[in-house]
Amino acid sequence: MLDYLTAKLAYEVDVLDAAAGLDSGEYVLVDTRMQASWDHGHALGAIRLQDAIPAGRTVVVYGWGPGCNGATQAAAALIAQGHSVREMIGGFEYWYRSGLAVETATGIIHPPVDPLVGAAGVAL
Repeated sequence: MLDYLTAKLAYEVDVLDAAAGLDSGEYVLVDTRMQASWDHGHALGAIRLQDAIPAGRTVVVYGWGPGCNGATQAAAALIAQGHSVREMIGGFEYWYRSGLAVETATGIIHPPVDPLVGAAGVAL
């Protein structure tokens, strides 16, 4: 079981770590959703799957959310092309719910943090 979990962690990243890696330049964030979803809103700094992917950076792919396997399919294709790839668990849904910056057709928004997924104001 430990081997499975270790391997899983090598290929997955949560939204907060993805955002930090995007900010540091370690990651390039790739949106794998349909054009209409991209137009509705996407992670600030993300590129589309069909865009040129910069060399030398780990590619982090995301889809809509936990119920979408588009990011997994894109990850497999990108790994087959020789890219270093991780999948962002939770997808765009958890990016949004975590209050991270989203680019829409009307500009950049900062959604409110959903208390069920964000640490702000939650006593442990």
